[in-house]
Parts: sequence; C-alpha cells; structure tokens
Amino acid sequence: MTATHARPEHTAKQDWATGLTAFAAVMLFLVGLLDIFRGIMAIAEDDIFVTTRNYVFSYDLTGWGWIHFALGAVAVIVSIGLLRTAMWARVVGVAIAGLVIIANFLSLPYSPVWSVIMITMSGFIIWALCVVPRAEHSDPSEVRLTAEEERRQNRITYPHGPA
Repeated sequence: MTATHARPEHTAKQDWATGLTAFAAVMLFLVGLLDIFRGIMAIAEDDIFVTTRNYVFSYDLTGWGWIHFALGAVAVIVSIGLLRTAMWARVVGVAIAGLVIIANFLSLPYSPVWSVIMITMSGFIIWALCVVPRAEHSDPSEVRLTAEEERRQNRITYPHGPA
C-alpha cells in the first residue's frame, strides 16, 4: 500500500476565517507597536500629551506610559501567535484588545483623538477574532477529503478496486 497525501478541502468559509484571523493579527501587531511607541513617549514625558486638571482617572504620565508599553509588548507577542493560528492567541488577543480599549478610554483626556483611533482599531480586532467560529478556524494541517477526492484517491491507490 502506498501512502499518498491529499490536499485539504478549502471552502469560502475557511478562506474567510483565515482572512479575518490574518487581519486581526496584523491589526493587533500595529496596535501593539503603536502602544509601545505611545508608552515610550509617555515614559519620556514628552510634551505631546495634554494635561487635564480634575480628571477622575488622573495618573502619573510615566505610569500610563508603562501600562501602554506593557500592553503593546504583549499585543505584539500575541499577534505572532495569531499568525500561527493558535487558539490561545485568539482568546488572549480578545483580552488584550479589551484591555487596550479600557486603557485608552481611561487615558482619553491625555490624547483624545489618538485614544479614539486605538479604541476603534481594538474594536475591529475583537470583532475579527470573535466572528470566526471555532470549527471554521481549523488547523491547516488537518486533511479533509471530499467524496470525489476520496474516489479519485482510491482509484489511484487501488486501480482494480480496494484490496
């Protein structure tokens, strides 16, 4: 008996799931990278941030910088896991994007436009990671044959019928 390898069946749903996961991975990478840069600017106490008096969630700018830097670093690492289609990365990606939304909401008065942009990008990441059903996000190494491919495979392996 000879071992043959068949190509996995690709459907439109699988292509959609793969595309959304890749979209989420790239967006999470960008959000992470931008958050790292924002954190570095805040740690360096750059003058681009607005100072707001009497803000309920008023924290030291350096503290916000470390929060954004840490979230950004974790987001970049998780985005690499998403590119490898790891299920843990989908779950952690949603959690990190949620934390990025919360951190940007709390730091809204310091850079309002940028915070709204980051909240929007993180919302798209959560959507892209949650809309793909688990069954559609299968491992590409799994081989699933259609009935026609199975018949064709059996004809190649057993030209005169099964042994």
